[in-house]
Amino acid sequence: MAFLTSQVSVRVPATSANLGPGFDSLGLALSLHDTITARVGGDGVRVSVCGEGADELPPDERHLIVTTMLTTFDLLGDRPDGFELICKNAIPQARGMGSSSAAIVAGILLARHLVEGGVALLDEPAVIRLAAEIEGHPDNVAPCVLGGFTIAWRRDAALEDGGVRAVLLGDTKGVLPVIFVPVQRGYTAHARAVLPTTVPLTDAAFNAARTALLVRALTGTPELLFDATEDRLHQEYRAAAMPDTAKLVTALREKGMAAVVSGAGPSVLALVPDEQHLATEAQRQCPDGWWASPIPVAQGARVLKI
Repeated sequence: MAFLTSQVSVRVPATSANLGPGFDSLGLALSLHDTITARVGGDGVRVSVCGEGADELPPDERHLIVTTMLTTFDLLGDRPDGFELICKNAIPQARGMGSSSAAIVAGILLARHLVEGGVALLDEPAVIRLAAEIEGHPDNVAPCVLGGFTIAWRRDAALEDGGVRAVLLGDTKGVLPVIFVPVQRGYTAHARAVLPTTVPLTDAAFNAARTALLVRALTGTPELLFDATEDRLHQEYRAAAMPDTAKLVTALREKGMAAVVSGAGPSVLALVPDEQHLATEAQRQCPDGWWASPIPVAQGARVLKI
């Protein structure tokens, strides 16, 4: 194997998963980005971080981007003796906006572009499969890679072409996401721990209908968004652990806004028709200790320079 000596930069978007009923399957890329630059050289790993997580993310081999790069290098055949990472982070950490998926996707893309011929060895579907394997679920990694509005699913691993698949859906023109982000954090592992292992058939059928409706709502019929974002599989079970989040979702929905928990929370996502006065009205509902902003739908991860 040969490694490039020039630096490589990637730009990865924030994401919001589930979108209400689409548990572990639907996701949306948002125009808030981390930019990471890597260069092979020297011995060991050197990491610098500015922006979100600057005072807390580990500056060494424990960093998620580093561990992902090492996993990807191993998959491609060899590791370099050392490399340097410079991380400029804008995605809030542990807020339900896909910060870990962004780090994982960044690590895979950096590693494959630092290896000569790496892109041919690890194509886009393979990037999604590897990222989902590392993350544990595909709903954030799919929009991070593909951008826009995505559906991800798993095929039987016993099949020759088994594993995670994802598809980018139609244009979400006419829909504007508004994100509400609290000071406090939440962690996916904790949010998953409160979920039941079985649910009533009526709730499963309810969510199946809403998920299908949401696909239609986000790809051309935004007037359906309110009904399409109803959920019975996860949000109610998580409400007691995130009371402020649940309270905000309820308050926004009482005003007719299609509000959901963003991923595992605690952030909240409102999907409103793309009209500035509606986005402004949504922002007026932002509680003390939170910040809110319209964040347009984004393209997927991009390699900026080689």
